Amino acid sequence: MDEEIEIPPFFLCPISLEIMKDPVIVSTGITYDRDSIEKWLFSGKKNSCPVTKQDITDADLTPNHTLRRLIQSWCTLNASYGVERIPTPRSPICKSEIEKLIKDSASSHKNQVMCLKRLRQIVSENATNKRCLEVAGVPEFLATIISNNGFDSSMSLSDEALSLLYHLESSETVLKNLLNNKKGGNIVKSLTKIMQRGIYESRAYATLLLKNILEVADPMQIMTLKPSVFTEVVQILDDRISHKATKAAMHILVTTCPWGRNRHKAVEAGVISVIIELLLDESFSSDRRGPEMAMVVLDMLCQCAEGRAEFLNHGAAIAVVCKKILRVSQTASDRAVRVLLSVGRFCATPALLQEMLQLGVVEKMFLVLQVSCGSKTKEKAKELLKLHARVWKDSPCLPRNMILAYPS
Repeated sequence: MDEEIEIPPFFLCPISLEIMKDPVIVSTGITYDRDSIEKWLFSGKKNSCPVTKQDITDADLTPNHTLRRLIQSWCTLNASYGVERIPTPRSPICKSEIEKLIKDSASSHKNQVMCLKRLRQIVSENATNKRCLEVAGVPEFLATIISNNGFDSSMSLSDEALSLLYHLESSETVLKNLLNNKKGGNIVKSLTKIMQRGIYESRAYATLLLKNILEVADPMQIMTLKPSVFTEVVQILDDRISHKATKAAMHILVTTCPWGRNRHKAVEAGVISVIIELLLDESFSSDRRGPEMAMVVLDMLCQCAEGRAEFLNHGAAIAVVCKKILRVSQTASDRAVRVLLSVGRFCATPALLQEMLQLGVVEKMFLVLQVSCGSKTKEKAKELLKLHARVWKDSPCLPRNMILAYPS
């Protein structure tokens, strides 16, 4: 656009300061470009008017047809300067239409199927429609379908609702409502059942949704999770149905295992053995985030006696954890050293100390002290070396140069 053309200031969006293509009015009376205000409200999780700073009480955006026509006329008048006329935007789906669609679906199973198909079509059109569906109560509607149909022999309706609910990318507020809304059934229980019995795709979606929901849950809701949740999360990890599902399952463990009760549930579900096997898989270790989360979980679980016992029951546990030090990231190294310190402090037997020496744990701790890494990691490594200095210092397995550098 030619710089000499003067654009009327009221044609510009107050947020982006660019000419508006689809002007809409919010509840405070200010006009914005639809794309800009939607990003402000939904992507940024803000609920205030950028100009007036007042709360936007109604999420519905009213098209400003008069201003749009003025902008289009101005574009036409300045076409000779290379200004392109903005097209008339397609009217977004309205809240009342969605509410009627949901209401009509209650009459029969056939209508429910047709409703879900129409909702999928609406979701695929644009992000604006997703927000409209959210305001119209579609997430709660889908959660009810999942709860009511998730345990039937025919899971197609539940599968479709589950896929839709995931692709809606619901806000934090909606996810909390789903977690607290008991009218539509217990969403955590429903997702856990699908993780257990569903087809692979639905099990993956259920895991991803459960991760999103637990991230916004209150501590008490997390602490009171049923053991079955951990059983199914571990099974997802063991089955490795998809890379996304595996990462989501690991995220769930990172979110839930800071609480002692959940550590016991996770250990009883067999998570430690499965994580060790994952760390032995090179494809899992190709992405740094996977091993990092695995080490975080192992560190938390090895803070309880049952966790340390299960860890030591796996023949490759010490070796694989030692191997990851200084090979993945600072976070992974720090957590791996903490794991080895936990077992070295509370489970030290002559056989274990000899095994740690032979597997290179002592040499790796010396290496941690010599390279550039976090001070806390160095402190943990030094603490482990000091704990068993007498045993390891006199061992023929330890190189002479390391004995000379042994911390006093």
